[in-house]
Amino acid sequence: MPWDTNDYPSSLKNLNETVRKKAIEIANAMIDEGYDEGRAIPIATEQAKEWYDSASKSEIDQVRNMSDNSLRSTDGDSSSTRPELLDKGEHVVSHEDGWAVQAEDAKRASYVFKNKQDAVERAKEIAKNKGTKAIIHKKDGTIQNQTSYE
Repeated sequence: MPWDTNDYPSSLKNLNETVRKKAIEIANAMIDEGYDEGRAIPIATEQAKEWYDSASKSEIDQVRNMSDNSLRSTDGDSSSTRPELLDKGEHVVSHEDGWAVQAEDAKRASYVFKNKQDAVERAKEIAKNKGTKAIIHKKDGTIQNQTSYE
């Protein structure tokens, strides 16, 4: 079940509102990727705190103003939860809006970034948490490099 600002894990209640929203957004995305709630919540909390410490004022304002709908999965289809993707590597691939982070065999991108470096950092973070590989592609689709966290 996706969380929102009215219904979220009690462990998030003492976070400041913006960090809590970011943690909810991250946790919902992790659940969509197949993470267990027990793993997703502490990882999302830590990542949200790290994000807040390095985020710009405009990024913080953007999250602060997010609606509950934007904190939830964008496809609204609970069948999209695919635990088998937990063992798959994270790929950084060219996308019409920049660069996408997508688990191998996933139907859609988990994240899309305007610049490649942000996508690479996120892919490595996810791969490290899952204990898999981060596979970085060139714009033409060929593999540029890969890092294993297995």
